[in-house]
Amino acid sequence: MNTLDFPQLASAADIKAGFEQHGYICSDEIATAVFLACQLRKPILVEGPPGVGKTELAKTTAKLLELPLIRLQCYEGLDEAKALYEWKYGKQLLYTQVLKEKLGDLLQGAKGLAESVDRLHHFGDIFYSEDFLEPRPLLKAMHESEGSILLIDEVDKSDYEFESLLLEILSDYQVSIPEIGTVKAKSSPVVFLTSNNTRDISDALKRRCLHLYIPFPTTELEERIVRSRVPDVDEGLREQIVAFVHSLRQLDLKKVPAISETIDWARSLLLLHAEQLDEATVRSTLNVLLKFQDDIEATEPELRSLLNPPKSSLAGGASAGSA
Repeated sequence: MNTLDFPQLASAADIKAGFEQHGYICSDEIATAVFLACQLRKPILVEGPPGVGKTELAKTTAKLLELPLIRLQCYEGLDEAKALYEWKYGKQLLYTQVLKEKLGDLLQGAKGLAESVDRLHHFGDIFYSEDFLEPRPLLKAMHESEGSILLIDEVDKSDYEFESLLLEILSDYQVSIPEIGTVKAKSSPVVFLTSNNTRDISDALKRRCLHLYIPFPTTELEERIVRSRVPDVDEGLREQIVAFVHSLRQLDLKKVPAISETIDWARSLLLLHAEQLDEATVRSTLNVLLKFQDDIEATEPELRSLLNPPKSSLAGGASAGSA
C-alpha cells in the first residue's frame, strides 16, 4: 500500500480534513500517526483512557478509505478459534458420511492395501482444506483482496498468549495453519490495536507497532467536537458544558466522563430546551455524565463550585479525537 493506492492520503493534512468531513475532529498528532501507519504498512497501537475516540478512529479511517471494517473485540480467554479460524465440523461430518457411503466406489479397482490407503489419504487432504475452514476476524482481514481496516479492540483485555498469536500476523501479515501451511494476506490490512491501559502490553508487540496516545482533549478541541456532533447547541451553552465536564475530570472519580458522555449530555440538554447550565438542571441530568452512584453523590455537594471553576483548571490535556 502506497500513496498511489490511497490518493486521499497524500499528506497528514488531507487525513485531518477528511476525518473532519466524517465528523471526527482530531489533532495533527493523530492524523500524522494514521498517515504513517498506512504508508509504512505498520500496525498502530492506540492507547488512552476509555471514551477518547480510539475505536472511532479506526471506524472513521474505514469510511475515509472506503474499506471494510473488520473488528475483533478482545476479552480474557480469547483464542485462535475465535480470533483466527476454526474448522466447519458440521460440514466435515457431512463429508465423512458421504465418503463412508461412497467408500466402495472409491476403493474399487485398488490393488492392495497401499493403493487403498493412498486414495483415502487424498480425500483426507481435502477434508482439511480451505473449503472446510471458517475464517474469523484475523483471517477474514487477510482474505480481503482490496485491503481492509482490521480493528483489534481492547487488546489489553486479552491474555499474553493471544499477543503471541498476533506477532507473526503483525510482522509479516501471514499466519501458519498446521493442516494447510502458511497463509499470506492478499493485501496488507491497515491494523489498529486499541488499549485502555488496564495492563502493560508486551515489548514484542509494541515493537511491531507505531504508538499513539490519545488523552482527553483540550477545552478548545472538545468544543469543536461538540459543535461537530451537536451543531444545534448554542455557543454559550456549549462552552458551559465543556467547562463543567473538564471540571469534573479534575475530581477523584471512579470513572470520569469521556467525550462520548459530553456529546450525550449536550444532546440531552438540547432535548430539555436548556439555555444555560444551572444547579437544578445539572443535578437532574448528572446521571448522563456519571455512571456510578458513588460518583454522583460525591459530585452533588460540589456543583456550585464546579459550575464556576477557576480558569486555570480548564487548561486540559493534549489534543484528542472525537468519540
